[in-house]
Amino acid sequence: MSLSKFRKDYYGYVFIAPFVIGFLIFGLYPVYNTLALSFTDTTLMSKNADFVGIKNFERLFADDVFMNAVKNTWQIWILNFIPQIGIAMLLSAWFTNARLKIKGIGVWRALFFLPNLLVPASVAALFFAFFSFYGPVNQFMVRYGFLPEAMHYLQSVPVTRGLVIFIQWWMWFGQTVIIVMAGMTSIPVSLYEAAMVDGATASQMFRRITLPLLKPILIYIFVTSLVGGMQMFDIPFLLTDGRGSPNSSIQTNNILMYMKFASSKGHIGAASAVGVLVFLMTSISALGIFFFLGEKNDQPNKGWSFKNLFKKKA
Repeated sequence: MSLSKFRKDYYGYVFIAPFVIGFLIFGLYPVYNTLALSFTDTTLMSKNADFVGIKNFERLFADDVFMNAVKNTWQIWILNFIPQIGIAMLLSAWFTNARLKIKGIGVWRALFFLPNLLVPASVAALFFAFFSFYGPVNQFMVRYGFLPEAMHYLQSVPVTRGLVIFIQWWMWFGQTVIIVMAGMTSIPVSLYEAAMVDGATASQMFRRITLPLLKPILIYIFVTSLVGGMQMFDIPFLLTDGRGSPNSSIQTNNILMYMKFASSKGHIGAASAVGVLVFLMTSISALGIFFFLGEKNDQPNKGWSFKNLFKKKA
């Protein structure tokens, strides 16, 4: 084979080879290795590892700690995602509205996005300092008579959980605003003009034009936020004692996985079982989002769907 023919036929494979190799080593193999370890009793402090089947998973479901971590993770994600997407939609509708003519949109977008650039460790340390016993929040509340005496905010379950929810919302809603705005500005103005000629109101145009055409963007936001929410770790881990205190109220899936890995013996098998269950939970939820929010095709035997997947060709 001549060199010129190789360049013509195979240079594309050469260009994608680094990504494929990197994905196989750092992406696919860790998933396979985690799945394999979840069926063993591997620990950091022992050379021997035995196959234990599904015992690691049975122990997790028999333990209230895992179910509590799952509940905490979903609760924190849902309670920060609902205002996140709601405020992002509202701000994007304002900023893209030609009638309002809001000035300095670029400055506002930059200000909203700035929290996303902060390191989570520094954000957790900042809020810990604010709400510590001798912090500025207690000083302000006591000095101006809002509280009779200082309180331990980070020992209160509602306050601590509310702080985590607020921080997660505050750090990520700016990115959501930018993505939604990009989707709204890509919708042709002629559609709105035609709707206005037909007498459509602003709410009707939003429901009948904006939302349907934003569906691919919303699916992307839902799925990426879901994946990030199920992997929540840094803020709840660093805000208190690294164990999800108080009363395990902010203990998430990944904190539990880290605690099993960082235990006295380093139970890698048990930690891997947590990781596998989080992966399955995230994957099933993401597929559900694609199924319920994806485009529906009313024509028979056309378009992808779970029904058509198993239909026999006539």
